[in-house]
Amino acid sequence: MSDHRYTRLLTIAGSDSGGGAGIQADLKTFSALGGYGMSVITALTAQNTIGVLGVHAAPPQFIAQQLDAVLSDIGVDAVKIGMLASPDIIETVADRLRFYNAPSVVLDPVMVAKSGDKLLQDNAIEALRNTLLPLATVLTPNLPEASVLLSRHINTRHDMEKAAQDLQALGAKHVLVKGGHLTAQGSADCLATADGTVYWFEEERIETTNTHGTGCTLSSAIATFLARGESIEDAVRKSKQYLTGAIRAGAAYRLGNGHGPVHHFYALWKF
Repeated sequence: MSDHRYTRLLTIAGSDSGGGAGIQADLKTFSALGGYGMSVITALTAQNTIGVLGVHAAPPQFIAQQLDAVLSDIGVDAVKIGMLASPDIIETVADRLRFYNAPSVVLDPVMVAKSGDKLLQDNAIEALRNTLLPLATVLTPNLPEASVLLSRHINTRHDMEKAAQDLQALGAKHVLVKGGHLTAQGSADCLATADGTVYWFEEERIETTNTHGTGCTLSSAIATFLARGESIEDAVRKSKQYLTGAIRAGAAYRLGNGHGPVHHFYALWKF
């Protein structure tokens, strides 16, 4: 029997047929950073770089069956959660994660695709707030998502810091509010940690339309670094650096006619 162990990562999210976001982006990120990726598919999307043509949600009972299959046998070192379309799906995922006492849960509250298409039902917001946020080791909303969760506009760095702390009050242990929607030269994210410390992470803003799946990629990277034993501060810092490199490398490529993907494997290969 070998003593080698994989770093086990599970993504619970929707499938992106275009390969740039969702399950596909998560598995690429896990692999690029040296993890063993597993998946629970919550929905199928007919999607490309231009938009979402259709969404077919999986039955909650089958989502529970996928979770049981993975967690009862293989187990996990960290979980990344993405698209959960309905209250029933949210409650099913929360129930199974509680049952298996899943560690290091990174919750990316996916609500809208890069194209502007809605991916979360309106009546699911309350379930997300009440059922899933308290299970989150890290919550990673962008500004529009944080605004929806808190029912207010977030427009400045001061707003971001207050939003991160207020989202902690809803139950999330750590909160990373992503500032990519701010009209600033840099890309600044605000992390509020469980011990009350606030960190700011800044990376250069790269001018490119190839930004499909950036949120999925960042949250999956954070899950991978947490699974490897990194502190929350180091996990976020290294994930930001990885994503910036993936965006920079992906900017040189052309794929589709809309928002192309980042280059997840830029450190391993290029054409």
